[in-house]
Amino acid sequence: MNSPIEVIALGRLALSFLPVLLVLGILYWWSVGGGSGLYAVFRMVGQLFLVGYVLTFLFESNRILVVVGTLSVMLLVASWIALRPIQTKRATTYFEVLISVMMGGLLTLVIVTQGVLDLDGWRDARVVIPLAGMIFSTSMNTVSLAAERYESEIAQITPYFEARKIALRAGLIPLINTLFAVGLVSFPGMMTGQILSGVEPLVAVRYQVMVMSMLFGSAGLCAACYLLLQKRHLNDGTQAFQTAVGPVPKGTP
Repeated sequence: MNSPIEVIALGRLALSFLPVLLVLGILYWWSVGGGSGLYAVFRMVGQLFLVGYVLTFLFESNRILVVVGTLSVMLLVASWIALRPIQTKRATTYFEVLISVMMGGLLTLVIVTQGVLDLDGWRDARVVIPLAGMIFSTSMNTVSLAAERYESEIAQITPYFEARKIALRAGLIPLINTLFAVGLVSFPGMMTGQILSGVEPLVAVRYQVMVMSMLFGSAGLCAACYLLLQKRHLNDGTQAFQTAVGPVPKGTP
Protein backbone atom coordinates (compact mmCIF):
# COMPACT_ATOMS: atom_id res chain seq x y z
CA MET A 1 0.00 0.00 0.00
CA ASN A 2 2.97 2.35 -0.51
CA SER A 3 2.83 2.88 -4.27
CA PRO A 4 2.48 6.54 -5.35
CA ILE A 5 -0.74 7.58 -7.02
CA GLU A 6 -0.76 7.03 -10.78
CA VAL A 7 -0.71 10.10 -13.01
CA ILE A 8 -3.60 9.80 -15.48
CA ALA A 9 -2.53 10.38 -19.07
CA LEU A 10 -4.68 12.92 -20.95
CA GLY A 11 -5.66 10.29 -23.52
CA ARG A 12 -7.06 7.99 -20.84
CA LEU A 13 -8.60 10.95 -19.00
CA ALA A 14 -10.63 11.60 -22.15
CA LEU A 15 -12.31 8.19 -21.68
CA SER A 16 -14.04 9.54 -18.56
CA PHE A 17 -16.08 11.80 -20.85
CA LEU A 18 -17.81 8.87 -22.58
CA PRO A 19 -20.68 8.72 -20.02
CA VAL A 20 -20.82 12.52 -20.18
CA LEU A 21 -21.30 12.41 -23.95
CA LEU A 22 -24.10 9.87 -23.53
CA VAL A 23 -25.89 12.13 -21.03
CA LEU A 24 -25.43 15.17 -23.27
CA GLY A 25 -26.86 13.17 -26.17
CA ILE A 26 -29.92 12.28 -24.10
CA LEU A 27 -30.36 15.93 -23.06
CA TYR A 28 -30.32 17.06 -26.70
CA TRP A 29 -32.59 14.20 -27.80
CA TRP A 30 -35.14 14.93 -25.09
CA SER A 31 -34.77 18.73 -25.48
CA VAL A 32 -33.86 19.16 -21.83
CA GLY A 33 -31.15 21.76 -22.36
CA GLY A 34 -28.13 20.04 -23.80
CA GLY A 35 -26.47 23.37 -24.47
CA SER A 36 -26.34 24.31 -20.79
CA GLY A 37 -25.00 20.87 -19.92
CA LEU A 38 -22.26 21.16 -22.54
CA TYR A 39 -21.37 24.64 -21.32
CA ALA A 40 -21.23 23.36 -17.72
CA VAL A 41 -18.84 20.55 -18.68
CA PHE A 42 -16.49 22.89 -20.58
CA ARG A 43 -16.61 25.40 -17.73
CA MET A 44 -15.84 22.67 -15.19
CA VAL A 45 -12.77 21.52 -17.12
CA GLY A 46 -11.52 25.08 -17.61
CA GLN A 47 -12.06 26.05 -13.98
CA LEU A 48 -10.33 22.94 -12.64
CA PHE A 49 -7.26 23.30 -14.84
CA LEU A 50 -7.09 27.01 -14.00
CA VAL A 51 -7.31 26.33 -10.27
CA GLY A 52 -4.66 23.64 -10.72
CA TYR A 53 -2.18 26.25 -11.99
CA VAL A 54 -3.19 28.69 -9.24
CA LEU A 55 -2.78 26.07 -6.51
CA THR A 56 0.62 25.09 -7.91
CA PHE A 57 1.75 28.70 -7.47
CA LEU A 58 0.23 28.97 -3.98
CA PHE A 59 1.72 25.68 -2.78
CA GLU A 60 5.18 26.62 -4.01
CA SER A 61 5.12 30.09 -2.45
CA ASN A 62 4.45 29.03 1.18
CA ARG A 63 4.31 32.70 2.22
CA ILE A 64 2.00 33.55 5.06
CA LEU A 65 0.74 36.73 3.32
CA VAL A 66 -0.23 34.68 0.26
CA VAL A 67 -2.07 32.15 2.43
CA VAL A 68 -3.90 34.82 4.45
CA GLY A 69 -4.79 36.74 1.28
CA THR A 70 -6.18 33.57 -0.32
CA LEU A 71 -8.23 32.74 2.78
CA SER A 72 -9.62 36.29 2.82
CA VAL A 73 -10.75 36.06 -0.81
CA MET A 74 -12.33 32.64 -0.15
CA LEU A 75 -14.23 34.05 2.84
CA LEU A 76 -15.51 37.08 0.92
CA VAL A 77 -16.65 35.01 -2.07
CA ALA A 78 -18.26 32.27 0.05
CA SER A 79 -20.20 34.85 2.04
CA TRP A 80 -21.40 36.55 -1.14
CA ILE A 81 -22.57 33.27 -2.69
CA ALA A 82 -24.37 32.34 0.53
CA LEU A 83 -26.67 35.35 0.02
CA ARG A 84 -28.19 33.94 -3.18
CA PRO A 85 -31.31 32.26 -1.70
CA ILE A 86 -32.11 35.18 0.61
CA GLN A 87 -34.93 37.28 -0.85
CA THR A 88 -35.09 40.25 1.53
CA LYS A 89 -31.50 41.50 1.83
CA ARG A 90 -30.84 44.25 4.34
CA ALA A 91 -27.79 46.49 4.17
CA THR A 92 -26.16 44.42 6.90
CA THR A 93 -27.03 40.96 5.59
CA TYR A 94 -23.72 40.39 3.83
CA PHE A 95 -21.75 41.34 6.92
CA GLU A 96 -23.90 39.04 9.06
CA VAL A 97 -23.11 36.14 6.76
CA LEU A 98 -19.42 37.11 6.60
CA ILE A 99 -19.14 37.33 10.40
CA SER A 100 -20.91 33.97 10.77
CA VAL A 101 -18.65 32.16 8.30
CA MET A 102 -15.55 33.79 9.81
CA MET A 103 -16.43 32.87 13.39
CA GLY A 104 -17.38 29.25 12.77
CA GLY A 105 -15.03 28.59 9.85
CA LEU A 106 -11.84 30.21 11.12
CA LEU A 107 -12.28 28.78 14.62
CA THR A 108 -12.56 25.27 13.20
CA LEU A 109 -9.65 25.84 10.80
CA VAL A 110 -7.39 26.96 13.66
CA ILE A 111 -8.33 23.95 15.80
CA VAL A 112 -7.70 21.49 12.95
CA THR A 113 -4.47 22.97 11.59
CA GLN A 114 -2.85 23.99 14.88
CA GLY A 115 -4.30 21.35 17.19
CA VAL A 116 -5.15 18.18 15.28
CA LEU A 117 -2.46 18.41 12.58
CA ASP A 118 0.01 20.55 14.60
CA LEU A 119 1.19 22.57 11.62
CA ASP A 120 3.98 25.10 11.97
CA GLY A 121 1.95 28.27 11.64
CA TRP A 122 -0.05 29.08 8.49
CA ARG A 123 2.74 28.74 5.94
CA ASP A 124 1.84 25.25 4.72
CA ALA A 125 -0.53 26.33 1.95
CA ARG A 126 -0.74 22.75 0.64
CA VAL A 127 -2.70 21.81 3.78
CA VAL A 128 -4.33 25.04 4.96
CA ILE A 129 -5.96 26.14 1.70
CA PRO A 130 -7.66 22.82 0.77
CA LEU A 131 -8.97 22.42 4.32
CA ALA A 132 -10.21 26.03 4.33
CA GLY A 133 -11.94 25.40 1.00
CA MET A 134 -13.83 22.43 2.44
CA ILE A 135 -14.78 24.35 5.58
CA PHE A 136 -15.90 27.56 3.88
CA SER A 137 -17.85 25.87 1.08
CA THR A 138 -19.74 23.57 3.46
CA SER A 139 -20.43 26.44 5.86
CA MET A 140 -21.61 28.57 2.93
CA ASN A 141 -24.13 25.94 1.85
CA THR A 142 -25.39 25.36 5.38
CA VAL A 143 -25.85 29.08 6.06
CA SER A 144 -27.70 29.43 2.74
CA LEU A 145 -30.09 26.60 3.58
CA ALA A 146 -30.67 27.85 7.12
CA ALA A 147 -31.17 31.47 5.99
CA GLU A 148 -33.62 30.49 3.25
CA ARG A 149 -35.65 28.32 5.65
CA TYR A 150 -35.57 30.99 8.37
CA GLU A 151 -36.86 33.59 5.93
CA SER A 152 -39.60 31.22 4.79
CA GLU A 153 -40.71 30.53 8.38
CA ILE A 154 -40.73 34.24 9.27
CA ALA A 155 -42.87 34.92 6.19
CA GLN A 156 -45.38 32.40 7.57
CA ILE A 157 -45.60 34.32 10.90
CA THR A 158 -43.59 31.71 12.79
CA PRO A 159 -42.20 33.04 16.10
CA TYR A 160 -38.47 33.78 16.00
CA PHE A 161 -37.32 31.03 18.37
CA GLU A 162 -39.34 28.37 16.57
CA ALA A 163 -38.16 29.64 13.17
CA ARG A 164 -34.54 29.55 14.39
CA LYS A 165 -34.88 25.94 15.52
CA ILE A 166 -36.51 24.83 12.26
CA ALA A 167 -33.94 26.70 10.16
CA LEU A 168 -30.92 25.20 11.94
CA ARG A 169 -32.36 21.71 11.62
CA ALA A 170 -33.02 22.22 7.90
CA GLY A 171 -29.57 23.65 7.25
CA LEU A 172 -27.86 20.64 8.81
CA ILE A 173 -29.96 17.95 7.08
CA PRO A 174 -27.45 17.28 4.23
CA LEU A 175 -24.53 17.00 6.65
CA ILE A 176 -26.38 14.78 9.11
CA ASN A 177 -27.44 12.50 6.23
CA THR A 178 -23.78 12.35 5.15
CA LEU A 179 -22.70 11.39 8.67
CA PHE A 180 -25.22 8.54 8.66
CA ALA A 181 -24.15 7.33 5.20
CA VAL A 182 -20.36 7.67 5.36
CA GLY A 183 -18.64 4.30 5.25
CA LEU A 184 -21.90 2.47 4.57
CA VAL A 185 -23.30 4.13 1.46
CA SER A 186 -20.47 6.42 0.41
CA PHE A 187 -16.71 6.67 0.71
CA PRO A 188 -15.80 10.37 0.88
CA GLY A 189 -13.41 11.94 -1.59
CA MET A 190 -10.53 12.53 0.81
CA MET A 191 -10.57 8.96 2.12
CA THR A 192 -10.87 7.53 -1.39
CA GLY A 193 -8.03 9.71 -2.65
CA GLN A 194 -5.74 8.70 0.18
CA ILE A 195 -6.46 5.00 -0.31
CA LEU A 196 -5.83 5.30 -4.06
CA SER A 197 -2.52 7.03 -3.30
CA GLY A 198 -1.37 4.12 -1.16
CA VAL A 199 -2.32 5.22 2.38
CA GLU A 200 -3.40 2.45 4.76
CA PRO A 201 -7.22 2.40 5.17
CA LEU A 202 -7.09 2.85 8.96
CA VAL A 203 -4.87 5.92 8.56
CA ALA A 204 -7.22 7.32 5.91
CA VAL A 205 -10.15 6.71 8.28
CA ARG A 206 -8.58 8.93 10.94
CA TYR A 207 -8.21 11.79 8.47
CA GLN A 208 -11.77 11.32 7.27
CA VAL A 209 -13.10 11.40 10.84
CA MET A 210 -11.24 14.70 11.27
CA VAL A 211 -12.75 16.07 8.06
CA MET A 212 -16.33 15.02 8.85
CA SER A 213 -16.10 16.45 12.38
CA MET A 214 -14.56 19.61 10.96
CA LEU A 215 -17.33 20.11 8.40
CA PHE A 216 -20.22 19.36 10.75
CA GLY A 217 -18.80 21.55 13.52
CA SER A 218 -17.96 24.54 11.35
CA ALA A 219 -21.24 24.43 9.41
CA GLY A 220 -23.33 24.15 12.55
CA LEU A 221 -21.49 27.00 14.25
CA CYS A 222 -21.79 29.26 11.20
CA ALA A 223 -25.51 28.63 10.77
CA ALA A 224 -26.19 29.09 14.49
CA CYS A 225 -24.20 32.33 14.51
CA TYR A 226 -26.17 33.69 11.53
CA LEU A 227 -29.49 32.80 13.13
CA LEU A 228 -28.47 34.38 16.45
CA LEU A 229 -27.57 37.59 14.63
CA GLN A 230 -31.13 37.75 13.32
CA LYS A 231 -32.41 38.20 16.86
CA ARG A 232 -31.18 41.79 16.96
CA HIS A 233 -33.67 42.68 14.23
CA LEU A 234 -36.46 41.97 16.70
CA ASN A 235 -35.97 45.51 18.00
CA ASP A 236 -35.35 47.27 14.70
CA GLY A 237 -38.60 49.22 14.99
CA THR A 238 -40.25 47.51 12.02
CA GLN A 239 -43.80 46.68 13.05
CA ALA A 240 -44.22 44.04 10.36
CA PHE A 241 -41.12 42.18 11.45
CA GLN A 242 -42.07 42.36 15.12
CA THR A 243 -45.50 41.00 14.30
CA ALA A 244 -43.98 38.19 12.26
CA VAL A 245 -41.58 36.97 14.93
CA GLY A 246 -44.05 37.22 17.77
CA PRO A 247 -43.31 37.92 21.46
CA VAL A 248 -39.86 37.06 22.80
CA PRO A 249 -40.06 34.54 25.66
CA LYS A 250 -38.26 35.74 28.81
CA GLY A 251 -35.04 33.96 29.68
CA THR A 252 -34.63 32.46 26.20
CA PRO A 253 -31.06 32.75 24.86
